[in-house]
Amino acid sequence: MQPLRGILYKVLSVCVFLAMASLIKATSGEVPPGEAVFFRSIFALPVIVAWLIMRGELRHGLETKNPMGHVWRGVVGTTAMGLGFAGLGLLPLPEVTAIGYAAPILVVVFAAMFLNEEVKAFRLSAVALGMVGVMIVLSPRLSVGAELGTAETLGAVVVLMGAVCAALAQVFVRKLVNTEGTAAIVFWFSVTATLMSLLSLPWGWAMPSVSTFLMLALAGLLGGVGQILLTSSYRYADASLVAPFEYTSMILALGVGFFVFGEVPTGTMILGACVVIFAGLLIIWRERKLGLQRAEQRKAMGHVGGK
Repeated sequence: MQPLRGILYKVLSVCVFLAMASLIKATSGEVPPGEAVFFRSIFALPVIVAWLIMRGELRHGLETKNPMGHVWRGVVGTTAMGLGFAGLGLLPLPEVTAIGYAAPILVVVFAAMFLNEEVKAFRLSAVALGMVGVMIVLSPRLSVGAELGTAETLGAVVVLMGAVCAALAQVFVRKLVNTEGTAAIVFWFSVTATLMSLLSLPWGWAMPSVSTFLMLALAGLLGGVGQILLTSSYRYADASLVAPFEYTSMILALGVGFFVFGEVPTGTMILGACVVIFAGLLIIWRERKLGLQRAEQRKAMGHVGGK
């Protein structure tokens, strides 16, 4: 393990994914979300293939024992991506980022529902706290006085639905890792997302300008690089160690939103984001503590068995 290297890769992945989201947001006025998903996915493939060639995994790394698992993961993950991209065109970048933090919290609930993972009172309390934070962020958009037909209200609902789908996608990934390699999971998701995005053609695609095309292509390349950096971060450090650095994206989103898009964050949004982040950190801390306890138990059992 090289924890500092793992943390560096995680922070770099957060920066790269935020840059990708900023490019998608910048093009949202010209191309629909489905088209953005297509460019994001197809231009990520060359980066991923090059990475697999460098690792010597192109030939055997793409083999799969569970093809339908990849299909379902792709369907849910692509839906999450499309909803997230749609939300970027309707809401400020920091607000989309804050609502997106619901995904890792919802994973705890879905893992209990679909993977039969044990969830005790502490984690349930943290999940409840996190959802309170999400509702604080959403409250100005969904309050009684808000107009339900506004773009911002639609954006809030769309991004929240995207977070739900993203959480479900992570549950599918948890199941896939039991039989599939990382290379196969990353590659086949990009292929599935590229093909699925074509289903949005009947709803109208736009011919992008040269500048928009270049931004979309760059977003795809950054998406591939970000996926590689994220995967590499978990190779060099424990997930519980690098996971908290995901929340650096809020600082970056606030800066990009203000200086690039002229978006001024509200106090309500910042308060809700802080509550969600605190709940997420509680879950990560608890997971790390339980992981250390399990490691000590395995160590103790090893000593007993060796006598």
